[in-house]
Parts: sequence; C-alpha cells; structure tokens
Amino acid sequence: MAKTSGIGSIISVDDSGGTARNISGDVNSLTNDQGQDLAVVTGIDKSAEERIPLLADLTMTLNGTANFASNMSHDVFKVLSGTRTVTWGPIGSTSGYPKLEAEMVVESFNYSRDASGALNYTANMSLQSGTLPAWTTY
Repeated sequence: MAKTSGIGSIISVDDSGGTARNISGDVNSLTNDQGQDLAVVTGIDKSAEERIPLLADLTMTLNGTANFASNMSHDVFKVLSGTRTVTWGPIGSTSGYPKLEAEMVVESFNYSRDASGALNYTANMSLQSGTLPAWTTY
C-alpha cells in the first residue's frame, strides 16, 4: 500500500451497553499514541544508555463536534464507566485496509464552547484490558 492521507478515516466506539457506534462524522481530529515503557538497564561497562522494552500502552484523544442525536458521540461517551472496543480505520474500511482495535476505558469526556459559538467535545481513552492493541485489516 502506498503513502496516503487520513481522508476517509472511520472510527467506531462501543457505547456503555457494548454496542459499536460509528461516530466518524462527529470526530474532527484523532490522536493515537501507541507506545511502550522502557527500562534503562545500562551496565557500568557501557558508554551510552541501554534499554529494554516493558509494558505497551495506547491512548486516544478524539476531538469533535457535539452531536446529541441518538447513538452518536454524546450517547457513546456520556457514561464513562465500562470497557469499550475501539476500532479505527485510518484510511477507511475497504477490505484489506489497516485497522486498529483495542479494549479501552473512557478517561474523560468534556465539552467546550468557543467564542464563535461552536460546541465541541474531547474524549480521552486509555488501554484497559492488559491486551496489546491489534493492527489487522478489514
């Protein structure tokens, strides 16, 4: 697959009842931070840092436009408790395209109204289950 843009991204997040909801139209931007902790294990015989990988992690931040319609972003995030399956297709959901899936918890869900009157939200989610996020394909 060649270089591409993120135009056509798709994201679905389980609501508090466990039903996946496609909220792609409500999300204006997304940040995916997938990383791992590192332990510095430098011996006294080394002249530079030596590291080993530790636990993996994933956080996601969704920024979007408020949508109070049934089964849209407000319904998905208004109850913070519970595990959520999050599926993100960075270039869409066509067969063979990559997708990231993870079990996450909603850390926070906040609204902001700017001076122009726009009502926006931010939802922060973190890895929940101790299971690595999985990059697969549709």
